[in-house]
Amino acid sequence: MGRIVIFTDDPGWHGEQLRLSFAKRGFGADYVSLTCCRLQCQPGLPCIQIPGFKSLPDAVFVRGVPGGSLQEVIFYLDILHALKISGVPVYNDAGAVERSVDKAMTSVLLQQAGLPTPPTWVLRDRDEALAIAESELTAGHLLISKPIFGSQGEGIRRLEKMTDLFWLTSSQGIYYLQRFIMCRGNGYSDIRVFVINGQVMAAMRRMGQSWLNNVAKGAVCETMKISEYVSDLAIQAVTTLQMDYAGVDIIQDDEGGYHIIEVNSIPAWKGLYKTTGLNMADYLVADLIERYLSSSFKCGVN
Repeated sequence: MGRIVIFTDDPGWHGEQLRLSFAKRGFGADYVSLTCCRLQCQPGLPCIQIPGFKSLPDAVFVRGVPGGSLQEVIFYLDILHALKISGVPVYNDAGAVERSVDKAMTSVLLQQAGLPTPPTWVLRDRDEALAIAESELTAGHLLISKPIFGSQGEGIRRLEKMTDLFWLTSSQGIYYLQRFIMCRGNGYSDIRVFVINGQVMAAMRRMGQSWLNNVAKGAVCETMKISEYVSDLAIQAVTTLQMDYAGVDIIQDDEGGYHIIEVNSIPAWKGLYKTTGLNMADYLVADLIERYLSSSFKCGVN
């Protein structure tokens, strides 16, 4: 039986679904926190130490990277880099995680690829950040202030009027400002597109109770059929960030245009499962095994 590491600090429903999917294909899967791993560079000894593993696993599935200081986060990513260098498939790998978890780099890569994404400013100087925000508000645009690193809507604020500028704060010294895109139609909504290996697997509309459309913030989901254009946008975004899979968030504006607002390398899919009945764990596991492990492990989704 092959052995897989699922890197996570909180397996929850998603971790259990992955473990069940691996088991159906003849693989044992163990939950391991990156905080418990270590690197050791000594002659004759394995460089990467993973609790419960005397040798390296057949592959690793990255379900979570812990937060912490800059040095801690770099250390966790170093472990993922070292595993890939050692020939262990890492899904998604450290490079993909780095490119997506850093919202500034995501914005740069999407813009450089010519993909539609909201105007964004990332800088250190508070006076310059205030000047940009004032200029946007004067022109009739709302702004979103985000931490560069974050997920599930945490730490995000919307700047709507001049008095909001008094509360403009940096995230550890950095200001990330992005023009707020008002969605088409009534209320607030966006589109979550789940892409695996360059193929759209499913999509849903997320309708937020407020301007935040995260499921973790109470958004309601409904299944939807997306156009070929929206599908291509999602695939291009994932290709640009060089990911095995991702959850791509796209919003349609009042004039009918589309904007990519986020590309998540460790996306949840519980809302998508409840909406469509498709369990992405089966497809993710099948893709990992098909593309990265030996032919003796090949399988299809049942």
